[in-house]
Amino acid sequence: MTTNTTIGSNGTTVSQTLLDTMNGASSASSSTSSTSGTSGTSASDLQNTFLTLLVTQLKNQDPTNPADSSQMTSQLAQINTVSGIGQLNTSLSSLATQLSAGQSTQAALLIGSNVLAPGNSMTVSSGASSTFGVQLANDVSDLQIVVKDKSGNIVNTLDLGAQGAGVVPVSGWTPVDSKGATLADGTYTITAQGTINGQQATATTLSASQVQSVVQMTGGTPGLKLANGSTVGLSSVASIL
Repeated sequence: MTTNTTIGSNGTTVSQTLLDTMNGASSASSSTSSTSGTSGTSASDLQNTFLTLLVTQLKNQDPTNPADSSQMTSQLAQINTVSGIGQLNTSLSSLATQLSAGQSTQAALLIGSNVLAPGNSMTVSSGASSTFGVQLANDVSDLQIVVKDKSGNIVNTLDLGAQGAGVVPVSGWTPVDSKGATLADGTYTITAQGTINGQQATATTLSASQVQSVVQMTGGTPGLKLANGSTVGLSSVASIL
């Protein structure tokens, strides 16, 4: 229930809620009201209301007990801060929308291109292998890629030696087993093993595939649907082939 208060002898009436807002009282109640959306008061409306009440208060103040100017100045500064935060949020929302649109455009330009993205497979066809690779978080003293057939048997281990941090693509590899025999056509699994002074290092395998379409992922960010059936975020693309 809202109560009203009369200010001065001219009968000006304002609600107690607005007076509390002007005087900085009942902050918890005001916060709850703003959160629930029942007040319908924007930062600009609140500022205009405060100025109206301020003028009314000054017109009707007791000459022997004038209003505290420092308190009113502090309240006005707080309202200006709220208004500024509201404008900043609006600007950031607009910027986020523009960035999202820009990312979608970039993603669309990749349709039809081959990319290296997180994956653990490579294919062999007519004596040639698809491009694959590894993404390293740190420099490694030794990098090995283990190739397994569909039964999980190790058919070969590629020793790439010392490698720097970043993307290490492997293209043009002749697909043979450890004895030099050509691998049969099909899909093979790859795993990476990196070491730093004998300690295991983080190594993420990458598979090459063609971008077929752009999709929207959780959170509204653009994603890429690849020919190998996987879907990856645009930021997950390690390299464009």
